[in-house]
Amino acid sequence: MPTFSLTAKQQELRNTAAGPARHILGYGGSRSGKTFGFCYCVATRALAAPSSRHLIARLHNIDVRQAVMMDTWPAMMRAAYPGVPYTQNKQDQFITLPDGAEVWFGGLDDKERVEKILGKEFSTIYSNECSQIAYDTILTLRTRLAQNVKRRDGRDLPLKAYYDLNPVGRSHWTYREFVEGVRPENRLPLPSGTRAYVTLNPDDNPHLPAAYLEELDTLPERQRQRFKEGKYLSEVPGTLWPQDRIDAARRAAPPQLTRVVIGVDPSGSDGMGGDSQGIVVVGKGVDGHAYVLDDATCKRSPAGWGRQVVDTFGKWRADKVVAEANYGGAMVESTIKLADSTVPVKLVTASRGKHVRAEPVAGLYEDREGFPARCHHIGTFVELEDQMAMFTTDGYQGSGSPDRADALVWALTELMVKSEPKPGSGRTQTIVGAY
Repeated sequence: MPTFSLTAKQQELRNTAAGPARHILGYGGSRSGKTFGFCYCVATRALAAPSSRHLIARLHNIDVRQAVMMDTWPAMMRAAYPGVPYTQNKQDQFITLPDGAEVWFGGLDDKERVEKILGKEFSTIYSNECSQIAYDTILTLRTRLAQNVKRRDGRDLPLKAYYDLNPVGRSHWTYREFVEGVRPENRLPLPSGTRAYVTLNPDDNPHLPAAYLEELDTLPERQRQRFKEGKYLSEVPGTLWPQDRIDAARRAAPPQLTRVVIGVDPSGSDGMGGDSQGIVVVGKGVDGHAYVLDDATCKRSPAGWGRQVVDTFGKWRADKVVAEANYGGAMVESTIKLADSTVPVKLVTASRGKHVRAEPVAGLYEDREGFPARCHHIGTFVELEDQMAMFTTDGYQGSGSPDRADALVWALTELMVKSEPKPGSGRTQTIVGAY
């Protein structure tokens, strides 16, 4: 019978997790063993402390249930602790180990389940796939890292928070906290020694077939860097939206809003494949500035994304939906109206290239001629900002469709950009939010 052993990188992860830092990040490419490694750390802590309670959380409940509770966790237990029995409560999604230790599995998109989670205290909280989890949600989870419990030897079990992800843009809160060592909201230094991280990449996992690694090598460069090399992504040369410019204009909350518009970039997806439907919410404040409020982008059937637009419209009490008509024309409006006939929809046509439409909108983020930036993100929108970083003066440099960024451009154009005739000519000029 083969002897169980962690990979060298998983062993490094375990040693780091057992070290003095309370918060430990494992980041890197896909299929590198991050989830298995952290599940092993959670199980080891649970078995060492009777009556302890631990949480493994992910954004979507279906994902944490199917991918972790029903797949990685039992596989890890069979390999690492084959003689240890445990019972599984599938309804409430927790398992009970000998001596009463519990491991809960929670989706953060399930209101009822989140309420159950927040009603408990945990000695370990493992946030899986953090590229999807907002920083505010992480801060809330940390308030539940509070269980005071003893190990079998009578010593206190130290509180631990684990995190993992395939790295995204350098604006993400994990990069700020763990790599830069600063608070994401204000860039002030974090206390020394409280954070630690380990990188794990597919090349470090000897259990992967060579063909899988070969497939990763064929990905477009930006995706290869993320999923094969496990790198946090920087902006491309000539980007219209430098990350430091977005960061400098970021705000914690908007002022009173005078208008709210939802930009929509439709797609022909049936919900199973193809591009996502970009849905971005932007408001205009009493100060005349624009505020990006929400990214509700989804990949659903026409009925599904129509309902998503209407639900987002109601959530933000919006004034108008602005949707690109190039794909489907009247079908786009009817899809939204089918979900709610009272929602006002304005159809717009893309007559120019994406980067040409984006340039005047990108100007809203600039400090220029003594005037401050006039567009601000309320919080961080990682996937949207990653797409924005790929827009250059030569066109969009990313793969696939910039659905989120296109929706942003439509919304901001409606609120802040207008075309007027140039004096003495038959041409129009673009006016970007009068200073």
